[in-house]
Amino acid sequence: MKISKRSVDALAPKDERYFVWDDAISGFGIRVGASGRKTFVCRYRNGNIRRQVKLGNVGTLTAEEARSAAKKVLANVTLGEDPAEERDAKRKAVTLSKLVELFVEGHGPKLKAASLTNYKSALNKHVLPVLGKRPAEAITTKDLNKIHISLVEQPFNANRVIAYLGSVFSWGADNGCVPEAFNPTRAVKRFKEQGRQRYLSDEELARLGSTLVLAETKGLPWTIKVTGYRRKHVAKGNQSIIYPLHVTNAIRLLLMTGCRLREILHLQWKKVDIGRGLLFLPDSKTGRKTVILNRSAIAILESMERTDRYVISGDIPDQPRHDLKRPWTHIRTSAELEDVRLHDLRHTQASVGAMAGFGLPIVGKLLGHASSMTTQRYAHIADDPARRASDAIGLSLEKMMGAETE
Repeated sequence: MKISKRSVDALAPKDERYFVWDDAISGFGIRVGASGRKTFVCRYRNGNIRRQVKLGNVGTLTAEEARSAAKKVLANVTLGEDPAEERDAKRKAVTLSKLVELFVEGHGPKLKAASLTNYKSALNKHVLPVLGKRPAEAITTKDLNKIHISLVEQPFNANRVIAYLGSVFSWGADNGCVPEAFNPTRAVKRFKEQGRQRYLSDEELARLGSTLVLAETKGLPWTIKVTGYRRKHVAKGNQSIIYPLHVTNAIRLLLMTGCRLREILHLQWKKVDIGRGLLFLPDSKTGRKTVILNRSAIAILESMERTDRYVISGDIPDQPRHDLKRPWTHIRTSAELEDVRLHDLRHTQASVGAMAGFGLPIVGKLLGHASSMTTQRYAHIADDPARRASDAIGLSLEKMMGAETE
């Protein structure tokens, strides 16, 4: 048939993959997989050997672009070249380190900056030192299982490493760097991950509040960790650190807004509308979103001095603060909250909303969840009919047993 956009769109998948060939250019065709995936191909002969090269997937190339590519392949064959052999040689020359490099160049700009940093950090630390010099298409599931097992103490991190590498291989297959559909990460069985849900109690919140006040006024005492001969150069006496307001207020805003860490650290004053009580986040984890501010959050923002364009001033003017790791570690230790992460402040804000009976859809909207399934993690603490039924059953049982109740 004449391969065109209309004829290609009309092709339906079958139980097995099949080919359809163009009636004008010999060797130019389209392969339709059982999954429905459609790929433009070009076949030719090199002596008695039939060869085939992939031109590109439907959606990546149009029918006319694929037709032009097929003409070039056939013209090169006429001149004595063998595109398939050149492709195979190129694949064998691509090491895993090179594939990761090509992935970062070709796909990196489509990822969020934080995601790209996570990719590079995980692969450079756990994969490339072991397998980086191996040809990419020679990597086996057995190789990756060894790396996965070596991170057994960090199941979440281990699974992320395999997931990142899976994306690299998928991109490489789509772009001709490794054989089509080649992805040894698919057979790696992931560790079971236990979701971590930590909420601060009323008493813990009170300790955190008083510690933040102490941190920005009198200061928090610090422990000398220097040992050996260098210890004699450390100033003697009770040492304390006073944290600036933009550090302590950043922690308060994380709790009062339920925002993620980067959403607060990268927040600019031009995205704050105190009059209407809104934050406009142009690029959150789930995309563009608007955060509704409560009175407490508004009061915090009104009390803050505008020193540059960022709400939370960094060490370098007009650049966002990198993180709150060191001050938060000191503050949570002083408040006896050693196991509390900054992200747990977001969980705490959500848990208070769920307990107040506002309903999971409202809580999810305030947090900016893209899916209602994400908010379901708070269902067990919500003031829902199941909780009220449990209370009623318990009261009835106490009365039947003759217990005195208020």
